[in-house]
Amino acid sequence: MDQFLCSPEEVTAQYGPPDSAPRSRVVYQSLEELGTRNRRLAHEGVAAAQDLLVKRYRLDDSRDGFELLRTVSQQCNVKLHTLADAVVRVPAPDRDARLWFPARRRHDPPRLPGLSLEPGSRGAQGAVLKAVLHRVLSIAQTPMGNVQLLDGDRLHLARHAGLNRYFTEFFAFVDGSTTACAQAASQRRQVTVGDVATAEVFDEASRHAILQAGSRAAHSVPLTSGSGAILGMVSSHHERPVADFTAAQLAAFQQTGAHTGRWLSWHWNTVVLDALERLHATATPTALRRPSGRFPPGA
Repeated sequence: MDQFLCSPEEVTAQYGPPDSAPRSRVVYQSLEELGTRNRRLAHEGVAAAQDLLVKRYRLDDSRDGFELLRTVSQQCNVKLHTLADAVVRVPAPDRDARLWFPARRRHDPPRLPGLSLEPGSRGAQGAVLKAVLHRVLSIAQTPMGNVQLLDGDRLHLARHAGLNRYFTEFFAFVDGSTTACAQAASQRRQVTVGDVATAEVFDEASRHAILQAGSRAAHSVPLTSGSGAILGMVSSHHERPVADFTAAQLAAFQQTGAHTGRWLSWHWNTVVLDALERLHATATPTALRRPSGRFPPGA
């Protein structure tokens, strides 16, 4: 893991005060408006998967598509939105194929040094993300933080601690570049915001959402696969402005992000693809009972 023990200047970016240009007036969203937005965004992903499944497996309607997603999600302990995202993103199985991934090799979950996990929980995403957040907050010495996972082209809030409802609703989905976590994801490196109140990285709505939760500083760490792909973010939040972190802290953050990213890659290629395989096996008999007995092209 020596390649991750980088000096602070190699792995972090810091954001300070903006230029003195006047800020435009901002209209802040209410909790109700944020909830409506989040339900719409969540529905969009699931609806796209439903429609694709109806076409691919000749289901009667979108309700059958949703029931298929819901059932397999519960059976395989995979979040509904994660399964829907996989249905849309992963190339369709070969026509008439009984197996979606016939040549796939399965592996045990990778080790996660430094994380406190209950015995037998190394393959469970909820337990791993809880341990990852606890580890990062311990390194940062703060009770506030969150974990976000990449769903399609958005970051989706997956775990949080010490943050109020307005914060979690506002950052339930992040798809812009006006947050520290989005900057860290796009730059593929750690980002420290020493003072949220004055940092130029935020738009005013994001700044308000963070400050009202009692956070004055933030640090974001990318969760990267072995190939360097961004699979998520973990961020700490701090009650007071921070100047910087020690080299040892930055190295520990980086190692945690790398180990977690490799685990997330394993989870996708094992647990999520297992769920797709089960979905395919469940739906294929229905498709083969339809006229022609073959999958439609392009589905």
